[in-house]
This record gives sequence, C-alpha cells and structure tokens, in this order.
Amino acid sequence: MGSALVPGFPSTLEWLNAPAPPVAREGWLTAIVFVNLASAWSVQALHELQALRARFPGRVRALAIHVPRFDHERDPRRVIKRAHQHGVKLPLALDADWVAWQHFGVRAWPTVLVVDGDGHLQAQLEGVGMFAELERRVQAMPHDAPEEDTPTLPRRAREPEMPLCFPMGLAVTPQYLYVADSGHHRVLECSHAGRVLRVFGNGDAGFFDGASSDASFHSPTGLGLLRETLFVADSGNHAVRRIHLRTGDVDTLCGNGRRGAPKAGPVRDPRAVQLDTPRAVAAVNDQLYIALAGDNRLWSFDLARVSLAFRAGSGAMDVKDGAGKSAAFAQPVALAAVQQTVYVCDAAGSAIRSMRDDTVQTLVGQGPFAFGNTDGPRNIAQLQDPQAIALDPDAPLLWIADTGNDRLRSLRLGGGDLTTHMLPQPLHGPAGLAVGAGAVWIADTDAHAILRVHPKTGAVQHVPVGE
Repeated sequence: MGSALVPGFPSTLEWLNAPAPPVAREGWLTAIVFVNLASAWSVQALHELQALRARFPGRVRALAIHVPRFDHERDPRRVIKRAHQHGVKLPLALDADWVAWQHFGVRAWPTVLVVDGDGHLQAQLEGVGMFAELERRVQAMPHDAPEEDTPTLPRRAREPEMPLCFPMGLAVTPQYLYVADSGHHRVLECSHAGRVLRVFGNGDAGFFDGASSDASFHSPTGLGLLRETLFVADSGNHAVRRIHLRTGDVDTLCGNGRRGAPKAGPVRDPRAVQLDTPRAVAAVNDQLYIALAGDNRLWSFDLARVSLAFRAGSGAMDVKDGAGKSAAFAQPVALAAVQQTVYVCDAAGSAIRSMRDDTVQTLVGQGPFAFGNTDGPRNIAQLQDPQAIALDPDAPLLWIADTGNDRLRSLRLGGGDLTTHMLPQPLHGPAGLAVGAGAVWIADTDAHAILRVHPKTGAVQHVPVGE
C-alpha cells in the first residue's frame, strides 16, 4: 500500500465544526478516522488520536468522520452534542448516508486512513494495535512540517455554562438524589428539590482518591447505591470508584486509569486491575455488577470476599442469548438488579436483556442493526439506542430511557408489553434514570437538566439542581 492516490472528500460530507479541510497537506501525515460517536471503541480511538497529535504537533493532522448506526445519529445537532460530550477537538464531519464510508472502502468502526503529504494512502488501520502502528509512522517523519496546521475554531457554539453538564447516572433515596454530573467530572448529593448538599470531586478530570473536595473523577456515568456506599462507574478512568457517604471520602474499588481486560480472582491491589470503559454498576447482596461497554461483558465484584468474577459475554458486539461466554452483548450501558436477576440495557443492540445465574435472555430487541419505535408485545416491540433503565420498587415495571427516540418507556416484567409514556414536554437525549420517592427521575442529558415525572399522571417538573 502507498501507491494509491486518495480521492478527495465527497461533497455529501457535512463538516460540523470547521471548514472542509483538504485530504492531504504537503509535509504532513494525515490520519482520517472513521468513527461512530456512540461507540466506546470509537470514542477511545478519538482520545488516542488527539493525544498522539498533542505529542507530535508538527507532524500529524487528524480529521474525524462520524458514520451513523442509528437514525437519530443523522441529525447534525445530536452529533455535535456527542462530540462536545466526549471532548472531541478535531475537525468533524457527518457522513449521514455512508457515502464517504463506501468512497474510501472502510469496513469497520473505528478505522484510520493514513495519508502522506502527496495524497497517497500509506495504510488502512483497524483493530487492536492500530495506534501503535500509527505512532511508528509518525515518529518516522523526517522533520516537523514547515507550516502550522491548527484546526479552525469550531463555528458552532460550545455547550452553555450551566450548573450541570451532560448529567448521566442517577440514584435516589427517600432523602437524597445523587447525580453523576459527567461533563463536570463530579458527583452531586442533592435534596429532592435540587439543592446541592455535597459535591464529590474537585471538578477537574483526574484520577485521585481522598476527601470529597480533593478526589477527582473523569466522566463518571453510572451510579449504584448499597447501604452507606455510592459506587461510581468512572468511565473516563476505566475504574469503579466508591464514595463513603458517612465521611464523603472517595477511593478506588478497582481500575488503574488504563483500558484493558480484567482478570478474575482476588483483588489485592485495586490499581492492578484493568477495566474497559465501565458504564454502569448495580449492587445487590454484596455483589456489585459491572457493565463494561468497551469489551461487551458483565463482571461482578464480591464486596465481602474482595474478588472479581466474570459473568457473561463473549466480547463480540451482538445480541445473543446463552450462558457465560455463549452470550453476547452489544455495548451494555445500564444495569438494574433485584434478588438473583440483573437487567441489562444494550445500547448498540437497542435491546433489554436479563441475566440470572449467568444465563442471558433477551426481553426486547432483535439485533445490533434492528431498531425502531414500536410499542406492544415483546416480539414486535422496538427501541432505538436506549441508555438507561431503572426498576420500579412498587410495580413489576422496568423503566427505560429510549434515548434515540427521546422517549420514556416501560416494560412490564413477567411477559408484559413495552409502553411509551407520553410527556407534556420533549426529552433531549435522556441517559439516566432512577425511580423512588414517588417519582421517575430523568437525566435529560443533552439539555443538561434533571426532570421529575409523576409515574401515574405524567406530570413533569424541572428539578433546579444547583440553580
């Protein structure tokens, strides 16, 4: 490879945050990454590419092209929201109809095309190790480029300065509401009226244990309560953290800040454990279940024995039932647990699953590319990119944040139907749910807001967290 001249970008590409750049530039190596911004793998690839560019500022240009999986990802406003949420700072284009994908012969997310200064394709990189190969090629560049290639500042406005920034995980007790304020890298303890009582985390993206004001998180997502402990899926740090609510102190249950594959067994050193993008946690009977969106597996941490155990998932992104490694998940992002059953929200599979005795069964969903907006019996019901679930303590219901459809929905357990709950106001990318204190609490993530819904009347109240 290296003799083929790369074609120019097709005119159908919509550049969202910068003017359309050239495919190549003399004196530079150009990395064009094809991603899906809902994919944990793709987001990790973008972060690695941005880090590489920062290490070699005069050698490599970096451009990103988002290719949608779901219908809602064809909306440029939603794409730029995801880019802001994940801290994407590269020129970003939307390939709404997969024209560029086919134009360049791309086969998988993420893929990096490496183009030399003369516009010739040097490599098409996929899978594990692709950034090690890209770094090798960047290091081989003879010298820094003669001219700077600083991307033009985004044309579209940044997210507004608000008390919350992309809130996600929620947990509720009879007295308190807990919020994973993901974009501000912190966790909040609030009254039900929205008054902030305590802040856990100093607001900087980091990985430090200690007192509430000294500790730091990086893009916390899921929350799980067990007695006097609040567990946090600290996605950006590839770790599970623990907030001791009596003291406010934060420590690390497992994870070391680097993406990797965990190993089953006793955990003698929490920082010796590697996880791959934990998105959700759920605690029941001294077992903390952990959903790893990066490797499509479920694990559990035995809080009494201090040990880690594999539960289910082959690692392949698929919606497949079975026991242990025979099952497959498609990016598990939310969990809810009761007694011996764990419910799993598969975002990329638009599916709701259950796991009992490590055996996985699909309740709603037909596969990674089967999605829609259909109520009714489970064999025909459809979701689109759901991001959160919560069990109702007063009824056999599983509440669902159907993010791609901007809907609040519920699944009646025991074989019942999927139902949409029509609300008097629209939702905006809801990605967090909790049920308790007589309400359904929604993290209206893209609106940077928390809503309180009366489950019977559908009445909605804005919860003025920190306002």
